[in-house]
Amino acid sequence: MLKNIARRFETWIEPFAPRQNLRPPSGVLAFIWFYVSQAKLPFLAMLVLGGLVAMLEAGLFYFVGRLVDILDSVKPEAGWTGLMAAHGAELAFMLAIVLIARFVVVTLQALVEEQTIVPGFFNLVRWQAYAHVARQSISFFQNDFSGRIVTKVWSAGQSTGDLMVAILQVVWFVVIYAASTMALVFQLDWRLAAIVLVWIVTFLCLARYFVPKIRKLARESAEASSSLNGRMVDAYSNIQTLKLFGRDDENDRYVRAGFDRFQRAIIPFTRYLTSVRASLALLSGLMISSIAAFAVHLWLSGTISAGAVAFTLALVLRLNMLLGRMMSQFNSIMRNIGTIQNSAELISKPLGMVDRPEAPSLVVEQPDIRFENIRFHYGKGAGIIDDLSLTIRPGEKVGIVGHSGAGKSTLVNLLLRFYDLEGGRILIDGQNIADVAQESLRAQIGMVSQDTALLHRSVRDNILFGRPDAGEDALVQAAKEAEALDFIQSLSDQNGRRGFDAHVGERGVKLSGGQRQRIAIARVLLKNAPILVLDEATSALDSDVEAAIQSNLQRLMGGKTVLAIAHRLSTIAALDRLVILQAGQIVEQGTHAELLRAGGVYAGLWARQSGGFIGVNSEL
Repeated sequence: MLKNIARRFETWIEPFAPRQNLRPPSGVLAFIWFYVSQAKLPFLAMLVLGGLVAMLEAGLFYFVGRLVDILDSVKPEAGWTGLMAAHGAELAFMLAIVLIARFVVVTLQALVEEQTIVPGFFNLVRWQAYAHVARQSISFFQNDFSGRIVTKVWSAGQSTGDLMVAILQVVWFVVIYAASTMALVFQLDWRLAAIVLVWIVTFLCLARYFVPKIRKLARESAEASSSLNGRMVDAYSNIQTLKLFGRDDENDRYVRAGFDRFQRAIIPFTRYLTSVRASLALLSGLMISSIAAFAVHLWLSGTISAGAVAFTLALVLRLNMLLGRMMSQFNSIMRNIGTIQNSAELISKPLGMVDRPEAPSLVVEQPDIRFENIRFHYGKGAGIIDDLSLTIRPGEKVGIVGHSGAGKSTLVNLLLRFYDLEGGRILIDGQNIADVAQESLRAQIGMVSQDTALLHRSVRDNILFGRPDAGEDALVQAAKEAEALDFIQSLSDQNGRRGFDAHVGERGVKLSGGQRQRIAIARVLLKNAPILVLDEATSALDSDVEAAIQSNLQRLMGGKTVLAIAHRLSTIAALDRLVILQAGQIVEQGTHAELLRAGGVYAGLWARQSGGFIGVNSEL
């Protein structure tokens, strides 16, 4: 039964429910409301239950005062019989409130907070923030630390949830408790209520003075914290490079600079927090002393009873403790606000690469590719690619040749629409790739790149990215054709998983470069897209394995339109046509034999090559 009750609360918020618009506003309050508005009823329940708990808490102190007065009115020799005869109904009411009502309200409050808000709302924010950021353009991720991005996405959910819980569990509780305290002491003497009111107003004035300053400093410390986290993740993720070059001291200085920045940001923040706590300690001391002295004065004058003095002092002492608790939470609240503001600036950024409204899917029957007067400068005034036109017929195999910086990889990135053109257009089967859904575009293109990075998942998962619905036979056949089956079957990881179930480590670090490349080739073989892009696809393979895979690549290229980039000219010499790029322009094109006979740039490269490789310093 208890599990069923808990399950109802656990499913009240569906954190992974589909949502059309995932982009939140950038303002702090609007950012918070964007997510809170999706869970209005649970937060309303927290508001109501928090208010009831606060009133019950204040009521307990009232009951203590009443109990003192009741005991003072009954002679001890009358015993329980006399006590119950005179005040049985009132005592039974107090007992019901303490044992039953308080239990029910506190339990419901705990269920809403712990079973609904924490697992549901926290993950709702995290999931939607992740999903929006994951759809950002390639350049978005190239311009920031991945660790910093992850920190901000995760912190957005944690801080938004923590802030709402703190407001409803601490701030709202204190508001209701303070109002209840004033109402209870007002019935004794309005002057007592006035002192409590002065206390609260002075508290609010202090908060008004300190909050804007602390909020600004909290934001700066959150930014410094996320930047520091990014530096540390960057160091750990590139630990092999750091150790290879023996640059521990230099890297320590780089990370230490991040710590220094964080230290400079956190110290002013904590100074203000110390000032707040000291100011409130002075204020509460003055107020408690004033209320205690005035309550004793009223008792001495016969205006109130000893029980009234007892519950008044108990109420204000509890109020002081709650205000102190709120200020101890002030650090957390301000940190959360600063973190939310810092995260919102990143998460709320509009997507840099979006599909047009109602963009259709790319349908490819004749996989021809046309680059028509394309222009792209990475946002600069000139350079990279200017007015380039190239047509690749269906089923044609074209090799792209050129030294580093000639525009080869840029051409491929534009074909995949990782960037939008600055001029011209790219057509596939007569359809402008800017007008179709990006996911459908990339589904029609299989690519093997030189820098192969695998996901830290199983070998099976990495290969099945090519075609998730593929069966086991197709999976094994793809691995076999990529000359990867033998080494896959011998793999094992630290958790005892073997073969296709073994995990490959972050970015595939547990595998050699050649092994990663073969898994990437298996993935593309399984995908079987009509357009194939090979960017130094066999560069990480030794000669024997490369020769074995080349024959399989020939089968893979059958019937496909192929765009191949290679520095080793021998790997692309047999293609239908070779296109020579220089500074983003086509300077020659033709078959291998035609280009050799022409005696131009390509022929010079072929003659100068040693082992079929274009040197880094070679000039076109």
